[in-house]
Amino acid sequence: MFEFLEGTVVDITPTHIVLLVGGVGYLINTADPYRFNVDEKKVIRVYIYQSVSDTAILLFGFATIEDKQIFEKLISVSGIGPKSALAILAGNDRDGLITAINNEDVKFLTKFPGVGKKTARQIILDMQGKLDDIATNGVSLAQPLGSNEKSPELADALSALEALGYGAKQIAAIEPDLVKQADLSTDEYLSLGLKLLMH
Repeated sequence: MFEFLEGTVVDITPTHIVLLVGGVGYLINTADPYRFNVDEKKVIRVYIYQSVSDTAILLFGFATIEDKQIFEKLISVSGIGPKSALAILAGNDRDGLITAINNEDVKFLTKFPGVGKKTARQIILDMQGKLDDIATNGVSLAQPLGSNEKSPELADALSALEALGYGAKQIAAIEPDLVKQADLSTDEYLSLGLKLLMH
């Protein structure tokens, strides 16, 4: 299973992007492909959900870990498949979605393709109160990793913090302080990040 892929976007269609990683082009289905830009000089990170069936192996990509988490919760609901989950996320209104689920707003949920009243009620039943731990204003991680804003060393350090069990919201909170520190090694960024997280 993939957690994320880092590479360059070489093609965009209405339903997917193609991410070039180590000479291999990965077709990644996304909720809003046009939020990405074709730029072979910018390395971005895309969070991945891999779907394996008898007929196909599909990759679904997300700009933030929060979107991936919501997608995974949506597809666990009876009646919601990956395409329906992507259609819901395509609205780019994470706050509105979480509020609608918590407030039992069936009307809001039925505006999405493939979601009727029965499915909307099932979404509420299965997900109500379970999204509060997901940051509703997560920082997009589909951004250049080799730019002045985030060096490869910093990107590696942030990945290491994630691997150590720190949440995306915690990491996003300290990232601006790390970005201010120029020309540090991965270990130095990691050490500083741990100090900031412990305060």
